[in-house]
Amino acid sequence: MTVPTLTPAAVAPPDDRVRGVVLMLHGGKDRSTEVVDDRSLSRRRSLVMQRALAPAFAESGLLTCLMSYRVRGWNGGSGPVEDARWALEQVRRELGDLPVVLLGHSMGGRTAVHVADDAAVVGVVGLAPWWPGDEPVEALRGKHLVGVHGSNDRITSYRQSERFVERASTVAATAEHVVLRAAGHYMLRRASTWNAHARDAVLTMI
Repeated sequence: MTVPTLTPAAVAPPDDRVRGVVLMLHGGKDRSTEVVDDRSLSRRRSLVMQRALAPAFAESGLLTCLMSYRVRGWNGGSGPVEDARWALEQVRRELGDLPVVLLGHSMGGRTAVHVADDAAVVGVVGLAPWWPGDEPVEALRGKHLVGVHGSNDRITSYRQSERFVERASTVAATAEHVVLRAAGHYMLRRASTWNAHARDAVLTMI
């Protein structure tokens, strides 16, 4: 039986300066029981982003951790959601009651809005998030939300993300939707722009 894992960034603030955590949740597939390993492109993309963002976060006293799911699929949601709740509990056990921002790409953004009701979570940043039209928003009550989506995304819909943010704004503390023109799903084009939006959104929440 595989288990989820947490990978802290190589660049981190000193232990006595950690004031919060950025928990990154990578993407996946609608249906898959494949184990997440080093061959997972979704995980590798998030590792690249983690390395790019960790220095700025560390300078602000934030520890960046990437969670890897047990398997690649959403599969109805229970697996990724359980894994993310496990990660939040691990953070709490290791670091105490620190505020957490969830930074999720694609399926990771969907997972994030399901576990945002955890007491430690102060906000969610979704990058090219998978937020279907019927996705519940109640877990975001009192939390901050930013969705960043490319207008050329052919995997998830930026218009659905926009509608989700509109619905979430009725319960969230703040809710913002950003459209990146001519950007796609995998954050390869305009990578520095994706990174800048992710960095700035996180730092406004914590």
